[in-house]
Amino acid sequence: MAAFDFSDGLGRKDRRVLLTRINDGSDETGRAATPASRVKRNGGEDIAPNRLINRRWLPLNALRAFEAVGRHLSFTAGAQALTVSQSAMSRHVSSLEDLIGKALFERSAGGLRLTPAGEVLLPVVSKCLDRLEQTINTVRNRESESRPLRLHIPPSLLYQTALPLLHGFRREHPEIKIDVTTSNVTGTPPGNVDMAIEFDRPNVDDRVTDLLWMVRVAPLCSPATWAEHQGKTLERFLSDAELLHVKLDNEPRGLLWGTYADQQRVVLDTSDGLAFDTAYSAVRYAMSASGVVLADIDMFADEIAAGNLVMPFNCISADGYGYYLKTHAEDLSDPAIFLLRDWIIRHFARSENNGEDRQRVAAGA
Repeated sequence: MAAFDFSDGLGRKDRRVLLTRINDGSDETGRAATPASRVKRNGGEDIAPNRLINRRWLPLNALRAFEAVGRHLSFTAGAQALTVSQSAMSRHVSSLEDLIGKALFERSAGGLRLTPAGEVLLPVVSKCLDRLEQTINTVRNRESESRPLRLHIPPSLLYQTALPLLHGFRREHPEIKIDVTTSNVTGTPPGNVDMAIEFDRPNVDDRVTDLLWMVRVAPLCSPATWAEHQGKTLERFLSDAELLHVKLDNEPRGLLWGTYADQQRVVLDTSDGLAFDTAYSAVRYAMSASGVVLADIDMFADEIAAGNLVMPFNCISADGYGYYLKTHAEDLSDPAIFLLRDWIIRHFARSENNGEDRQRVAAGA
């Protein structure tokens, strides 16, 4: 891999002159302009100049270095990602901090973390670099219109619901290629994608967000499991049966069961039981072995209707999570993205007029 040129086209003297002009308020000729506060770095305190930065002074390589370090929270890993020396990364981040007049990282023996200024700047720089990278690659590719769309779908939704949807779209639009990725993350998936269906709580960001459905959960188990516990109350059933957990990123393993128990006003010890990465795996285990899983009754409607799963109690709760389609606003002018977004929304929409089931709609029925 070729190393990046981090020279910025400026010599050391030129960079000092650039910073001096910004800090003392002078223009490109060296003449004094509107007075501005000098940048002063004092033990990590942020003292910002009053002068606005325009495109003439945007330090692209320093921004790229800052983004790499911020993404990895490590100068060493950031330097490896860009194939440059760690000292070069440190110099560029320091020059950016001097230019902005604010510390971007807090350095300590415990590691590196973003300051409030760094937390504001990092997502913006990351998105801009991502868009530049994508657009340049598209321009370079003469067959850019045939580039596959990159779509992320959570694994349980993909295996239970979205495969028929994708098949229907491909049958209707065979000219549009799609690269599907899946990962069991909560919220924004890793990597660059054009569209993402995300499993998360309601949130607002800079992307266009379409709610596909809100999750409704209830305890589900196999008929054999329920036969062993039939006649028990909900609280006794959950206490005696083996709980099957679905893990969420950075959350306790018993979060979903604990939330459900609070909503149903039952006492439940959620510390025991098996934990799975996906609801799909947990449900498959419940069907073939034992245990009770807290799962989306709409996603697994076919298994319930077929008698492979039993919902012993009509105690349904909304746990606050849902599936959201996220698209960059600037991408909606792409005909392929527009068509796929419209297809997904229509096929996941729950018709209130005729009472269609979400599972049937998603399957294209």
